[in-house]
Amino acid sequence: MRIFDTNVQKLKYEVLREVARHAFEDRLQDCYLDIPKTIAPGPEPTMRCCIYKERAIAAERVKLAMGGDKKNPNIVEVIDIACDECPVSCYQVTDSCRGCIAHRCEAACPRGAVSFDKSQKAHIDPNKCIECGRCASVCPYSAIISRKRPCELACKVKAIHMDERKIAHIDNEKCTNCGACVYQCPFGAPVDKSFMLDAIRFLRESEGNSKYRVYAVVAPSITSQFRYAKVGQVITAMKKLGFFSVVEAAMGADMVAWYEARELAEKGVLTSSCCPAFVRYIETQFPKLKEHISSNLSPMAMIARYIKSTDPDCKIIFVGPCTAKKAEIQREEVKPYVDCVLTFEELQALIDSRDFDVSQLEEDVLDNASYFGRIFARSGGLADAVKQALTEQNIEFDLKPEVCDGIEQCRMALLKLSKNALGKNFIEGMACVGGCIGGAGCLTHGPKDKSEIDRYGMEAFEKRISDTMKVVRGDRKEEE
Repeated sequence: MRIFDTNVQKLKYEVLREVARHAFEDRLQDCYLDIPKTIAPGPEPTMRCCIYKERAIAAERVKLAMGGDKKNPNIVEVIDIACDECPVSCYQVTDSCRGCIAHRCEAACPRGAVSFDKSQKAHIDPNKCIECGRCASVCPYSAIISRKRPCELACKVKAIHMDERKIAHIDNEKCTNCGACVYQCPFGAPVDKSFMLDAIRFLRESEGNSKYRVYAVVAPSITSQFRYAKVGQVITAMKKLGFFSVVEAAMGADMVAWYEARELAEKGVLTSSCCPAFVRYIETQFPKLKEHISSNLSPMAMIARYIKSTDPDCKIIFVGPCTAKKAEIQREEVKPYVDCVLTFEELQALIDSRDFDVSQLEEDVLDNASYFGRIFARSGGLADAVKQALTEQNIEFDLKPEVCDGIEQCRMALLKLSKNALGKNFIEGMACVGGCIGGAGCLTHGPKDKSEIDRYGMEAFEKRISDTMKVVRGDRKEEE
């Protein structure tokens, strides 16, 4: 039995699973008819005002599970009819207002939005309010609160706004595709588009290795995902799906750490390139800092490039917790190497669509990387790996990392760097709190135990980063 954080996540899973089942059984033409009735069998509604609205929304979810709007390059789309007219975000005065005579809130407001009635109770004019929060910060009774929509509150880059119908819209120019809004919306209106159908097509075409082989590149955060099975059992299930081989993205992380250490020593100041949402944030919000972004590919793309150099005709599917990876493979420098991205949510749906009992399968082995490559999954892991890579290459460099745990910390670090006030020379930027283990495509979204990633890394502790580099170089000394 699968356990979900919310009913929204369960609904998303059910749609993904049924779309995958229809695809494997060559019944995609029946998706729009079958799945809404499966999700909302009726006659009485269980989630919305009427059974017809439930089925209409389910049909839109099916569309997104099948790839969504091809004309929209953004990974996250909003289902209009699922957006349930949340109150417009604003600052409001509560009943806790005592009608004091100090009127600190009035003095703090830069736009004159605060006024008082006959009882001296404060009121805020929403047409004048700029949501700076100064009134709330000075109120001695904490009587002024900010009522933000969950999606707006989740979006730290202010890419979500409301139209005249109070429906959420995403600004593609600002959006980093981090997926935070997807999980936080209580109605499940924002949804990340799925490319499962591409993955299923690759797997089916490769049956018998007649056309090409399909490799799965798996993020190290997999160890904190499938609570009902062991990692080795999940790897077996993936091979039963049709994957020729399952490789750790952590192997690519070793490669990134190795070359990023060199680049850092050469340039003196660097920002990491592993998190696509962080890279996108720099490009859109701090374009003058783009010169500091590491020139290295992400671990996903780095190991994919290596695999394709040995098997040029293969297909590579990345599996991880990150919705932004779906956008990353659209970038020109990554597109040749990674053919599809699946989240852990989508992997679970794929496996369950084939009715595999994962907990009863034998364990396969996933053992390609070092301790330092595996700990990339948690905040601080990249900085630790770069430090190790500097040591192993005998590079004399005084590493001063700024580890950013979430996009708000990234913002502060980048602001300081833009003003030459950071005092550090390497920014490890992770858009999700906790690092990759906090990604929007995780199976669970509660607080994650970072030590679990370290324990997983310790299983490979006998390996150094240089051991991985020997493998990818074929034991040949690298040309300097």
